[in-house]
Amino acid sequence: MDSFSPSFNRLVGLITRMPGIGARTAERLAWFVLKSPPQYARQLAAELEGLHEKIIFCSRCGLMTEQDPCVICTSARRDQGLICVVENPGDALRIESTKEFRGVYHVLMGAISPLNRIHPEDLRITELLDRIREGGVREIILATNPTVEGDTTAYYIAEQCKDLTVQVSRIARGLPIGSDLEYADSLTLTRALSGREKF
Repeated sequence: MDSFSPSFNRLVGLITRMPGIGARTAERLAWFVLKSPPQYARQLAAELEGLHEKIIFCSRCGLMTEQDPCVICTSARRDQGLICVVENPGDALRIESTKEFRGVYHVLMGAISPLNRIHPEDLRITELLDRIREGGVREIILATNPTVEGDTTAYYIAEQCKDLTVQVSRIARGLPIGSDLEYADSLTLTRALSGREKF
């Protein structure tokens, strides 16, 4: 329902374009911004305005970063021979929150979904295979979501790796079928990682 303010309506409209945000939630968020001190709105606007200039994607792994390559790719404390393959940067953040994984990441930027016109060439699969061919990678952990699209993507990558000298494993099914990593708690993710199985 529209308010008496066109500016407020435009803000609500912009917020509802975000995934998972309905009209009521968008309205509550807009009210929160409006009721907050003006400096909060200015700070929020400044962060949003500079978002695309400050945040880039690591040319090696695809994680969000403000330096290229990212801190995980350049860390001497990370196991560069162990790559965890995820669909999006948020999935890597959730795995990092477990503090159990000491390898590096590769972000696909999606999953194979012919219905949504997302094909293997639309994802960062070629870049993953190039990393493996460079040498030094002994295992990749496929941590795609346990959905039809995630499983299709995992099987496709495993097939592409058949002739490469790399072990391919899949995170254990501690995650419910049909759910996303986004909604998994740290303990579930920890068990899924430690209980991964050979693909």
